[in-house]
Amino acid sequence: MNQPVAAGGLKSNISRGILFMCLAVLLMPVMNACAKALAAEFPVLQVVWARFTGHLICMTLVFWPVRGWRLFKSANYTLQLTRSAIMFASNTAFITALSTVALATASAIMFTAPLMVTALSAPLLGEKVGIRRWSAIVVGFIGALIIIRPGIDTPSFNATGLGLALLCFSAACFAVYQILTRKLSDRDTAETNIVYTGLIAALVMSSLIPSIFVMPETTWHWVLFGAVGVLGGFMQYFVAKALEQAPASVVSPYLYGELIVAAVVGFAVFSEFPDQWTWVGATIIAASGIFVAYREGIVRQQAK
Repeated sequence: MNQPVAAGGLKSNISRGILFMCLAVLLMPVMNACAKALAAEFPVLQVVWARFTGHLICMTLVFWPVRGWRLFKSANYTLQLTRSAIMFASNTAFITALSTVALATASAIMFTAPLMVTALSAPLLGEKVGIRRWSAIVVGFIGALIIIRPGIDTPSFNATGLGLALLCFSAACFAVYQILTRKLSDRDTAETNIVYTGLIAALVMSSLIPSIFVMPETTWHWVLFGAVGVLGGFMQYFVAKALEQAPASVVSPYLYGELIVAAVVGFAVFSEFPDQWTWVGATIIAASGIFVAYREGIVRQQAK
């Protein structure tokens, strides 16, 4: 029996797509925990350097044997470099925020990125967004306000106003990054996109690292620096492969499982646990995101 064909003309393998997304969900909080632990003892920019330089080296080593120089061949170099710079800004803000915000809370706020993607797809991609999806987007941002609670002191989950603002900025940048990735997905492979994701940050931070580098004193610190880049590279690759294997409306809801993993990792490593309002807000955001993914799936089916 023939497999259904996904967007971009690729054969859809639902179970494989779900597996890739679940692998990404498992790696994401672990990578963030490594970055949070390092940012408490080392300059944030050094952590960002390790995150993207490790990403670039790891992904290049993995895919070079098969792709060679074709790995760096792109249909639109300007868009790739712009996309890479935006990811640099998003991740720098996120890692900086982790020093003042609990891991699960940070993950919950980043869940607004898919809602921003849907909102921005109308002006940037010319996609039609109906009243149902706009309503879900509004509800999702209400969930974010419940978590952030502007003007209210929130010491119960270790957050500062600056940290929360940085997370909102990070989520907005990540949404734009996803929009640009969507623009490139039909012209460049997932492997090429993943390599370019870390390029700008790796080049910029490598030029600055001699002036900010603090020598790790233990083997464990070296392991964390290596892990943050390798895990980040594979995590983003698994997300790209999940979307390559199956429709976003099917695999995207599994991404919200990250909150559970982040809460477990945050409690086990940092003794952090989100308060009840964070769980309420995260549930609202997740429900809104799942509904948006569901509606986008219906719209795409009707367009065929």
